[in-house]
Amino acid sequence: MTISTQILPLVKEPERLENRLAEIPPEPGVYFMRDKSDRIIYIGKSRKLRSRVRSYFRDGYNKTERIATMVKLVTEIEFIVTDTEAEALALEANLIKQHQPYFNVLLKDDKKYPYLCITWSEDYPRIFITRKRQFGKEKDKFYGPYTDAGLLREIVRICKRIFPQRQRPQPLFKDRPCLNFDLGRCPGVCQQMISPEEYRKIVQKIAMVFQGRTQELIDILTQQMNAAAENLNFESAARIRDQISGLKSLTADQKVSLPDDTVSRDAIALAADEQHACIQLFQIRAGQLVGRLAFVADAHAEPGAILQRALEEHYQTADSVEIPLEILVQHDLPDTEILADVLTQRKGKKVTILTPLRQTKAELIEMVERNAQYELQRMQKFGDRHHQAMQDLATILDLPDVPHRIEGYDISHIQGSNAVASQVVFIDGLPAKQHYRHYKIKNPTVTAGHSDDFASLAEVIQRRFRKYGEDQQLQRLGNPDWPDLIMIDGGKGQLSSVVAVLQEMNLLEDLRVVSLAKQREEIFLPGESKPLTTDAEQPGVQLLRRLRDEAHRFAVSFHRQQRSDKLKRSRLDEIPGLGHHRQKQLLGHFRSVDYIRQATTPQLAEVPGIGPRLAQEIYDYFHPA
Repeated sequence: MTISTQILPLVKEPERLENRLAEIPPEPGVYFMRDKSDRIIYIGKSRKLRSRVRSYFRDGYNKTERIATMVKLVTEIEFIVTDTEAEALALEANLIKQHQPYFNVLLKDDKKYPYLCITWSEDYPRIFITRKRQFGKEKDKFYGPYTDAGLLREIVRICKRIFPQRQRPQPLFKDRPCLNFDLGRCPGVCQQMISPEEYRKIVQKIAMVFQGRTQELIDILTQQMNAAAENLNFESAARIRDQISGLKSLTADQKVSLPDDTVSRDAIALAADEQHACIQLFQIRAGQLVGRLAFVADAHAEPGAILQRALEEHYQTADSVEIPLEILVQHDLPDTEILADVLTQRKGKKVTILTPLRQTKAELIEMVERNAQYELQRMQKFGDRHHQAMQDLATILDLPDVPHRIEGYDISHIQGSNAVASQVVFIDGLPAKQHYRHYKIKNPTVTAGHSDDFASLAEVIQRRFRKYGEDQQLQRLGNPDWPDLIMIDGGKGQLSSVVAVLQEMNLLEDLRVVSLAKQREEIFLPGESKPLTTDAEQPGVQLLRRLRDEAHRFAVSFHRQQRSDKLKRSRLDEIPGLGHHRQKQLLGHFRSVDYIRQATTPQLAEVPGIGPRLAQEIYDYFHPA
């Protein structure tokens, strides 16, 4: 007799559900919903945990179709009690980022929207534009995402002209500043000709521009200019005057007509189709539009919930001076009071969240919504083009469905030396760089002067799918890492070598593999002597070409890196007692072999792991008697 140990959803066990709900306290905190696989499928927050969680299981509760589906899957509820609503809000945001629950509103990191980063974690902060947020260092600050990359670059360029700042990521010379110092564009950061404290004051002024505090900065500089003029320091006064003039050019012709231009405001609205929601947030300070930010989310939740998630994400890392006194929203938020109270505490002043229905503020929301609609139309046009390419590819290869995940592989080497391979991934027709991988070829027969692309590709495919071949119980289909299609860069020979290794691993029936030859853009299938009849310019073939070119680019860049590292170490390898780890320490400290050659013995000894004795040997090697 077999006893079933399957865990049933709570809705099917009313007694266990009621007991669990009774255990939840009426205090602020965060709650987790888990399914039968013990995965967290939803995370929420509330002022009163018991009331909020109980509402999900109440018959009269107005639930969306998605939430109703979620409730049917819940087998366990957990909670964390916090002291305040502010702690609950911060904890919920961090847990959502960590677990990415399926039923939560998840904002997408859309690469077409750039951010501005200021690296406050460094003694001399850098300022640069990036399309990828990395939260590795807590002190670093990201502003955005900005909808207009061209305008953002122009603002950064003007700021570099107005305020002297670090212009290069690495020093150009080791013992002297570059031409930017002589031109007054850099205060000599590379040679530490300005203290970290003084330099941070310059960067703080630049940060004020991206905090929407340009007018406040102009007022401060005006006071400094007047003080310098009174002290007959006319050169300093003229320099500050030029800075003020440059800042005023940033805010020219950006007036937004509002009855009260003394109140700082943010206005947020969205436009959505069945799949995506495009969100726009306008930042208005002193009646001026100082920033226009954009977010993208899946459109499976209520509009108010999507807006709330976007606001929570935006204000989570914002400084208190960046929080406006008034937030205008297109739809009512599910937890307006919690968000308003938390922002009020952080701001130190009353923050109001309104859903305007008439007059000027409602017209402002309509303008924001109209801009969100334009962004949605752009996304739809872009998405339609990629979907058409994937549908065409599915037709060409006679696939049962449109391929979601496609992987491409390529080999790079110079006559067998430094042989490497690349694995690139396209998801829904777009590069998913977080899934890219590179491999160093381990095959002992692949050496300088002897290459074997067939064996190298077979090795890479065997390493990629080894865990599936070893564990027959491991779920393959339905696994997010399992590709719908594999593309090999090459012709029939390369494809045959991959097919052979997949047959040995008993995986060929579960994987669809093709190759794309370079000369005529021909597609080969396993076991077929002739390529498919296709047009090189049709959408599906172009998609495979983009995948092939990306795999080639990624392989070549990794190969060049390996070759460069080897060349860097080639001379250092000749120094007795200088192993691989110490070579890395030296190169990390001095950046190049040329700087190591120019260093004195005491300078070499400063490197961790390099004592006075080894430092003398290194110096003697580069300066023979």
